[in-house]
Amino acid sequence: MLHSAALRRLAGKTQVVVPGETAAAGQDSPRTRLTHSLECAQIGRELGQALGCDPDLVETACLAHDLGHPPFGHNGERALDDAATSCGGFEGNAQSLRLLTRLEPKTFAPDGSSVGVNLTRACLDAVLKYPWPRRQDTHSYGVYDDDRAVFDWIREGAEPGRRCLEAQVMDWSDDVAYSVHDLEDAVQSHRLDLTHLRDADERHALLDLCVRRYLPDCGHDELDEALDRLLALDYWPIGYDGSRRAQAALKNATSSLIGRFCRAAEHATREVHGTAPASRYEADLIVPREIRLECAVLKAVTARYVMAREGADILREAQRTVIVELVELIADGAPGTLDVSLRADWAEAADDAARLRVVVDQVASLTDSAAISRHALLSTR
Repeated sequence: MLHSAALRRLAGKTQVVVPGETAAAGQDSPRTRLTHSLECAQIGRELGQALGCDPDLVETACLAHDLGHPPFGHNGERALDDAATSCGGFEGNAQSLRLLTRLEPKTFAPDGSSVGVNLTRACLDAVLKYPWPRRQDTHSYGVYDDDRAVFDWIREGAEPGRRCLEAQVMDWSDDVAYSVHDLEDAVQSHRLDLTHLRDADERHALLDLCVRRYLPDCGHDELDEALDRLLALDYWPIGYDGSRRAQAALKNATSSLIGRFCRAAEHATREVHGTAPASRYEADLIVPREIRLECAVLKAVTARYVMAREGADILREAQRTVIVELVELIADGAPGTLDVSLRADWAEAADDAARLRVVVDQVASLTDSAAISRHALLSTR
């Protein structure tokens, strides 16, 4: 997995802010999709191993979980979903499965078809954050109709909709990694003044956002208590002035929060399932509600102070325009506008929907800068 081109491309894909965007604010190394995936893998490996999972399997799942994300993060994902309506839509997790089992060139079947990176059934199952096809009750899903054969092989014998323990560990590690590290990035880039979290009006706005975006069934009182618990931690950073001492304190807070969230899950899981090593479908990961609430509050902090920053709406609209127009421009000029590796897929496509799926594969593979450059190039033709 470490040697795949798809993983390397994550270095040029948005995590929360566009790569390089925070340099003017004095932070020239914010998280990208690649650094997030590496950090997620470290967290997942240790938590999975503590529970008895195969650490290599969990680490691989964590490295692979974001491979299908398109340029511009979740904003690009929504735009590409709109552009792909006539071929069944777009979902980053379903794209990850497609990439692992078809698009990433490494291994071929005897009939000449690509089988992607040729991972084991257990490893692919661990990548399935949403082990179901597209359905009406949720926007998230893990497989396109076109990839149902390999999905059914992966899920053979598994209870429908149930995730294996390794997938649950990957998912929680993902939440922990981006909630804590995005908080660190927000502070380092001076987008978040930590004193704002103690202001009554700011707290109300923050918790209201948390309810709307992450926890519609949760009241302000519970979230207020969760924020109070975080602020009362003896390692919670008091302020940040960019000094080495402040940087060290912030790093200590990051490490301690990750430990808090992971240890709570490990202990709660052992209380329910016992101390024997567990893997696959022998147990479910148990995360205490109060810990989930604390994690959700941290997500809301990033959403309020980074994603909703001044000028972000204008930037996101420009990104959506690039994605939608790029799909049209590549489709109009295909197969010549496709990478050589995708032209055979275009030639073998049975209909317009299948050809559009190949175009979507192309756009999804691009880094942020490559999407902007290719859009500019094709727009001038």
